Amino acid sequence: MRGLTQYRYAPAYVGGVLLVLAGIGLCPAAAQEGHRLPVPAFTIYPGQVIQDDMLVDAQVSGLLPLGVIDMRAQVLGRIARRTLLAGQAITKIAVAEARLVVNGARVAVIYQDGGLSILTYATALQSGAAGDTISIRNIDSGRTISGIIQTDGSVLVGAS
Repeated sequence: MRGLTQYRYAPAYVGGVLLVLAGIGLCPAAAQEGHRLPVPAFTIYPGQVIQDDMLVDAQVSGLLPLGVIDMRAQVLGRIARRTLLAGQAITKIAVAEARLVVNGARVAVIYQDGGLSILTYATALQSGAAGDTISIRNIDSGRTISGIIQTDGSVLVGAS
């Protein structure tokens, strides 16, 4: 029976070790000498749009934590979702795309089908960034519909 117990718990122990390594969040494949990461030059607060002058490059050696942004292009123009401390690595979940549509705002709604285009206005029932699907309420009819936010801040609905 002892041999069965050892066999039974060995995979759990190995799995436990793997979980501990995954919990640390280190990626051996990302180990590079002299790797540079963009980090905040000063504290950036939630809701602030991240601009180039807010970042500095920090030298990192050894293993990089998983989910860390390693290129400026991945963070520029995005919004801080949480407080980003000066000199600390920025994770992918700490930033979000800039919201083009804010809940409660009046948005242009475009319906396109072949050569037909209809433009009207609606009230956004959700906030979102370009490419997000949100719910909107038609101002005239009160009907709720969904559409995709375009890069100009308008919402595309229906056939396209």
